[in-house]
Amino acid sequence: MPVSLVFTSDTHVPKRARDLPHPLWAAISEADVVIHAGDWVDAALLDLFEARSRRLVAVYGNNDHGPLRERLPEIARAEIEGLRFAVVHETGDAKGRELRCAARFPDTDVLVFGHSHIPWDTTAPSGLRLLNPGSPTDRRRQPHGTYVTAVADAGELRDMTFHAVPPRR
Repeated sequence: MPVSLVFTSDTHVPKRARDLPHPLWAAISEADVVIHAGDWVDAALLDLFEARSRRLVAVYGNNDHGPLRERLPEIARAEIEGLRFAVVHETGDAKGRELRCAARFPDTDVLVFGHSHIPWDTTAPSGLRLLNPGSPTDRRRQPHGTYVTAVADAGELRDMTFHAVPPRR
């Protein structure tokens, strides 16, 4: 049975934005599973995700402390519709990332990560898919903020879409 997914990371609320963009909240409310790769900044945002998500798979990031580190793991794993997911905030330098992560996560089909705020979708020679949804609130050197939606279905990740976040006014 197809499972709808939302991937996000580096939300940094309330430091980089007062709230998440409405389209992302709408996607979160509609998704079967929400995956967040860390840098929440405030446990109040985690509370909102838990209230709005049917299922949340999440980790803490380097900017998360106190209650966030008490409530979230450094690495999360989930099997969803035949796909083995791992979630971690940091993967290190972009150079050599695919090989390094394939060695670190050998029993994983999709590795979701954050930290750089740079959208990323590649596949290692081993078949490990690496996905960074970017940041919906802090685009850094990117043209716009982003988050990702996809569908897990019979062991495949399909219909993956990087959504551009409209600029704040």
